[in-house]
Amino acid sequence: MNHAHQKFTQALTTLPLVAILRGLTPAEALPVGQALVSTGWTLIEIPLNSPQPLDSIAAMAGAYPEALIGAGTVLTTEDVRNVQAAGGQLIVSPNFNPAVVREAVRLGMVCLPGVMTASEAFGALEAGATGLKIFPAEMITPAVVKALRAVLPKQAPVMPVGGVTPDNMGAYLAAGANGFGIGSALYKPGMTAAQVADSAKNFVAAYTGTMRA
Repeated sequence: MNHAHQKFTQALTTLPLVAILRGLTPAEALPVGQALVSTGWTLIEIPLNSPQPLDSIAAMAGAYPEALIGAGTVLTTEDVRNVQAAGGQLIVSPNFNPAVVREAVRLGMVCLPGVMTASEAFGALEAGATGLKIFPAEMITPAVVKALRAVLPKQAPVMPVGGVTPDNMGAYLAAGANGFGIGSALYKPGMTAAQVADSAKNFVAAYTGTMRA
């Protein structure tokens, strides 16, 4: 297990929440990164349709080596290589592209492709995906996650993304989800680092409270 996968495995046992920072600018990268890391978040993705995303990834990866930093909306093998060159170790996609997964695996990166069906899920795992991004979760109820979880390998992390809030995390966790990707409920462009920290703390409280319950 390489260092990137060690970070991911550790996060799954402590705080398996991926911060999705769509629209983040390089100037915001370090203050927002600090707001997240200081509240316990170690999984951070900057979607490639953000302004100068590779610059933000490089800044965060350099400043917060304890965190697993990478990119979302990764659609091509060239994207994968560019993220790795910037210092990123995490590849998240809205879809399952076997070539993208295989390239991430080749480079030793953590890879979470987006899947919606059992066929996509098994195909992604066969290609070497580290875990599965269940997307969009607005269309995939906890009951569907439970049905997928019944047939998927127990060791395969399942992480719903899309419309996840502190209020609905418990139902997904009870259905067998292992973590979540959190987007606009955590960060929207223009938010201050202090606002992001407050939002991050709310999600930490919701997750830990649900796990205790």
